[in-house]
Amino acid sequence: MAGNSRRQGAIRKTGTKKGAVVGSGGQRRKALEGKGPTPKAEDRPGHKAYRSNNAATKRDQARQKKADKPELIAGRNPVVEALRADVPATALYVALNIEIDDRVNDAVRLAGDKGISILEIPREELDRKTNRAVHQGLGLQVPPFEYAHPDDLMAAARNSGEVPLFVALDGVTDPRNLGAVIRSAAAFGAHGVLLPERRSAGMTAVAWRTSAGTAAKLPIAVATNLTRQLKAWANDGLMLVGLDADGSVDIDELELAADPLVIVLGSEGRGLSRLVRETCDATVSIPMAAGVESLNASVAAGVLLAEVARRRRLAGRI
Repeated sequence: MAGNSRRQGAIRKTGTKKGAVVGSGGQRRKALEGKGPTPKAEDRPGHKAYRSNNAATKRDQARQKKADKPELIAGRNPVVEALRADVPATALYVALNIEIDDRVNDAVRLAGDKGISILEIPREELDRKTNRAVHQGLGLQVPPFEYAHPDDLMAAARNSGEVPLFVALDGVTDPRNLGAVIRSAAAFGAHGVLLPERRSAGMTAVAWRTSAGTAAKLPIAVATNLTRQLKAWANDGLMLVGLDADGSVDIDELELAADPLVIVLGSEGRGLSRLVRETCDATVSIPMAAGVESLNASVAAGVLLAEVARRRRLAGRI
């Protein structure tokens, strides 16, 4: 019996095939320890939001990589329009043996007057350079755009001696809308345009052409974080006004127009993002006739900027 009891004691001390019996090695204590707050959905691998965020990041990286390379404006009318609008260019490509018309003559003359290199190349090479676009034998090479820093916009406003006026874009992804907004901003006295680093159109050849060359005269900056930059400007004394279909005031009641101002425009589809809307001091809407669809970003920007310019003239702030 004694021998049996010793064997049973040994079994209790050394364990059985089912695992250790004596002690837990601290596993129970570790199991009770908290693992911290649950990560955000976009930080959890495998979550739909994580995959969506990664895809957006890759698209932004691809866009940035593309933006670092020269672009070609293709087509006879677009090339002539870009040259007339003083869009900066480094070379005019003319396909060999093309049919000459007034537009080709104008393009060659304008490029020559501006000191732009004129290069004759085989049509096949121009096809490749324009990614098989309908170029009609003409292509204009535009260098990568050089963006300003947000601080440069503030410096330009202060040096002008005028009340600062900026336009910030929150997710405008159509380069034609971007170019049109820049054109309106320049026409109505804005001191610069601010773009977010991600989820935004950049200064492509299309944006250049749509801006009618005003992008060469108006500083355009990129913010790593749009909301943070808007808050920084607010701390510098600027008022933030978001353009929104459901704005808190309509354009006729915008009393902030003559103040140091940032006009914030939302994307073509969803409008202002939640964080940007919450950062704004006010949101303004444009009254419209019943049954009419909302204006796109560039047209709405032109309407609001014109009203701001009118009020500033009346207040003697221009």
